Amino acid sequence: MSIYFGVCGIGLGHAGRCIPIAERLKEKGVDVVFSSYGNGLNYIKERQFQYRKAPSIGFAVKTDGGVDFRQSTVNPGPFIASVKVLRQIAFELMAIGYFQPKVVISDSRVSTILASKILKIPCIAILNQFKIIIPRRRRFLRLCRLVDAGALALIGRIWTISDHVLIPDYPIPYTVSLGNLEIPPIYSKKVFLVGPIVPVKPEELPSQRKLKEKLGYDPDKPLIFAPISGSFKERKHLIELLTSIFMEINGYSIVMSKANPTGAQNPIKFGSLTVYEWLNERFEHLKACDLIVSRAGHGTITQSMFYGKPMILIPTPNHTEQIGNASRVEEMGLGLALEQEELTRETLLNSIEKIIDGGFVERSREVSKELRKYDGCERIISLIEELL
Repeated sequence: MSIYFGVCGIGLGHAGRCIPIAERLKEKGVDVVFSSYGNGLNYIKERQFQYRKAPSIGFAVKTDGGVDFRQSTVNPGPFIASVKVLRQIAFELMAIGYFQPKVVISDSRVSTILASKILKIPCIAILNQFKIIIPRRRRFLRLCRLVDAGALALIGRIWTISDHVLIPDYPIPYTVSLGNLEIPPIYSKKVFLVGPIVPVKPEELPSQRKLKEKLGYDPDKPLIFAPISGSFKERKHLIELLTSIFMEINGYSIVMSKANPTGAQNPIKFGSLTVYEWLNERFEHLKACDLIVSRAGHGTITQSMFYGKPMILIPTPNHTEQIGNASRVEEMGLGLALEQEELTRETLLNSIEKIIDGGFVERSREVSKELRKYDGCERIISLIEELL
């Protein structure tokens, strides 16, 4: 019996949440095969899963790591973009047809869903958010008009041809993605907020103080953890900017991960700053830290909330989902948003001091107690088993 995962390869978040599900299924004797590309595929390879390399697809990125809407829509143009999508669908048809899985899992890939439906194989879609929300800013006016015309609303309907649409987000009032607050009632029997995928629970780890000592940090100093996620181009500019800023900050222990699964394991130290290419002890650092500084990725936010850690979020410029995520975290009183163009030593230090002294630590701990009951991984596995 086998299960097929078609996973979006942009960044590591999609692969990172599917791998714990796949590992749990393997423990139950299920064969697992992945289809992906880009950074996601590299991570899947590192975890030694069976895989097939799918045709890549993505969006244009500016030198500052921001999404380039103009180049994404104009270059390569609608014809070539359509060809890329068709190539992905054709690839998925061949791969799924070859492996003949009992269930297909699509993490944010329309091609995998369409192929599974053509082949009449049960399919589950995993998404960050059901509805795309475009902030009403001048730079997004053209996209807003597209949404209002219904062009992007169609994307939400495509996901629902799956048997289930599962979103690793919290129910109201702690829902992170704005697009998950507006799920049409007609889809309520098919779309579920299942909670985050957190493979290592806080109670399974030693105390915060013991972890700081184990990991080599001063237990009496606040520890800042900066897990920088996203595609290489999205990460590069922010990593360089934060490195230069962190090197000038005193009074804190700081650890940053570049999210490069093929990079060296040995860290580089710059005074109180420790930089890893890849960090195997992610959840140990998550529990040990006092504050998160990161992009506004959905997985990082939901896991930080689960562990009760306040956040300073720096959304990828023009990345509408991340901008919405950061806004929600501020609304819930669990952190602060800081635009990349405003990021300096002074603005970051000011935000850190607000987090430490402004009640965010206590608020995050209190909310965490309410969130510990959610287990997205177990919920997803139970729904997969219903389809087997």
